[in-house]
Amino acid sequence: MSRAETAGAGTAEAGAAAGAGAAAGVGAAAGVAVADPAAAGPRAQSLPGFLALFRSELTLTFRRLRTLALLGVLAVVPILIGVVVRIETGNLHGDGGPAFIAQVTQNGVFLTFTALATSLPIFLPMTVGVVAGDSVAGEAATGTLRYLLVAPAGRSRLLAAKFTASMAFCVAATLAVALSGLIVGSILFPVGDVTLLSGDTIGLGAALLRVVLICGVVALSLAGLVAVGLFISTLTGSGIAAMASTVGLVIIVQVLDGFPQLHAIQPWLLTHYWLSFGDLLRQPMYWHQIGQDLGLQALYVAVFGSAAWARFSSRDITA
Repeated sequence: MSRAETAGAGTAEAGAAAGAGAAAGVGAAAGVAVADPAAAGPRAQSLPGFLALFRSELTLTFRRLRTLALLGVLAVVPILIGVVVRIETGNLHGDGGPAFIAQVTQNGVFLTFTALATSLPIFLPMTVGVVAGDSVAGEAATGTLRYLLVAPAGRSRLLAAKFTASMAFCVAATLAVALSGLIVGSILFPVGDVTLLSGDTIGLGAALLRVVLICGVVALSLAGLVAVGLFISTLTGSGIAAMASTVGLVIIVQVLDGFPQLHAIQPWLLTHYWLSFGDLLRQPMYWHQIGQDLGLQALYVAVFGSAAWARFSSRDITA
């Protein structure tokens, strides 16, 4: 089933109670399908219609070779880190190396945390920026966006489905890094009870629960970036321009976050609290900075999500 057909099926579910005959009469009187922001009306807001469109977006995202390639690259990052650490240390004690690297050599579970800490500033935002930036602009460039709106899919519902699908990719990308790190770490290094950064020791099962918790925090930390990418994607009809702008913006923000002279604005920068998940590797876990991170991401989602909706709902779709 095509994406337009899927969107149409979702709308049919949502508008069945309104009567198909009246809709057909309006279509006949108009004589032409127009991508109008208000064309979908209340019938486009039902849960079945949204789920149908979300499934379509999810299928489109994860069936692309580009998406699979990005996930593959992310899965390679822990492999490279593990091999380098194994070769450079030359033993399982990590003598003379940094403390965090020494913990990797002593327990392979820490390779997961190391891989996430390495991927979060660069690789994860780049891949998420590509997916989020291309979400609307890519469809406009290929001409499928207009047909989705003619279905009609409903602009608000379509934008919400694209945001949710991009967040699903954030979860998949984070899991690709974490699972690869966990597998490679268990192969190259011993695995057992985990000594946390605070010096306390927990069992392997409790450590794996923290891996799951950290993956959730990392995925949610990318929500603001998704909203920014979605907004940029509504500003242009070029998928490449939207992807490049989103990734470039993340790089600029991280550069600004490195200047001590800008300490007054740094707590408001999108990337400032990204590495706060390390506080979950203490006993007890510290939640202050994580709460600040998630609150900041919620603020970015609210601001740039609203901006994306305002732009997309009033945009004249001609392609």
